[in-house]
Amino acid sequence: MAEKQIYRLQGLSCTNCAAKFEKNVRDLDTVEDVELNFAAAKLTVHGHPSLEQLEKAGAFDHIQVYPEKQPQKTIPFYRKKDNQLTAVSLLFVVIGYVFLFQFGDHHGLTLASFASAIVIGGFDLMKTGVQNLFRFRFDMKTLMTIAVIGAVLIGEWAEAAVVVFLFALSEALENASMAKARDSIHSLMEVAPNRATIKKDNQFVEMDVDEVNIGDIMVVKPGEKMAMDGEVVDGHSSVNEAAITGESQAVEKTEGQEVFAGSLNEDGALMVRVTKTSDDSTIARIIHLVEEAQTQKAPAQQLIDRFAKYYTPAILIIALVVIFVPPVLFQASWQEWIYNGLAVLVVGCPCALVISTPVAIVTAIGNAARNGVLIKGGAI
Repeated sequence: MAEKQIYRLQGLSCTNCAAKFEKNVRDLDTVEDVELNFAAAKLTVHGHPSLEQLEKAGAFDHIQVYPEKQPQKTIPFYRKKDNQLTAVSLLFVVIGYVFLFQFGDHHGLTLASFASAIVIGGFDLMKTGVQNLFRFRFDMKTLMTIAVIGAVLIGEWAEAAVVVFLFALSEALENASMAKARDSIHSLMEVAPNRATIKKDNQFVEMDVDEVNIGDIMVVKPGEKMAMDGEVVDGHSSVNEAAITGESQAVEKTEGQEVFAGSLNEDGALMVRVTKTSDDSTIARIIHLVEEAQTQKAPAQQLIDRFAKYYTPAILIIALVVIFVPPVLFQASWQEWIYNGLAVLVVGCPCALVISTPVAIVTAIGNAARNGVLIKGGAI
């Protein structure tokens, strides 16, 4: 097996997009195997792909790839480009309705405003939806694209613009929900400091934990957190291990006793011999266990995933039945029933249903871990 590399991902909010991204990475010549943890936004690659290759594999959905140790850029909700485009789309929807009430629904200014809302808010949606349509891939973006194009063809520009805005808004809220859920896990990584004070040749040197070797002597002053797992070789102190063990009361530590990275040294200086690397520390193993727990799907999530696989094509078939049966068999109005069929496509979008269970499980596991409770997984 080739060398294992671990990356963190940003912009990963859709399970379908995650599957497509994983397939794109797997198809790279420099990759032997790949594992993608959607809940933790974590990519494990066996091989030697470049960062540019991975970025290109996720370019279809603007997925950003970072080495695991590299700090990720946190972009505020209001500064994200997609969210800004959604806000501009809403502005044009409002302007369009103002023109509609003043000049009517066929006036040039009205149509131009609604068309601007559709293009600005739905360009990525329509691009992906059309590509999926030609490849016979039916997902929520395909349904929305058909609904928007159909609404425009029958002259319902206002409805098309509103559908685009609502879908863009739902995408923004889903991204925010998943980001908040993942933050509950990433916050565990901040429990232990990234730097440690090491005694070398009777001098105290501060260095990154990745540079500390097993056997080095770490100096921990009162009020500081342990940066590494180790064994006390000198000193006496009370250590708060609540972040690691959940124990609410401080534990007395003397020579020969074990201490954990992330625990708080309360009142006395300690000299600690490092016994584990930063990647093998207790807190690192806890984070690994929590992330692995997120990959175990609860029965409800497994059911929803299976349901969604057949649900989307079923909605498309139902919409076609609604569109064709009344006009063909009962001489009803084509325009009225095309409109009704498009409405079925819009309300039948399963994205909120599919994302609801993973968000709840990821958030619960992460919050529990921060409070000292480890959950093996969502599966029973």
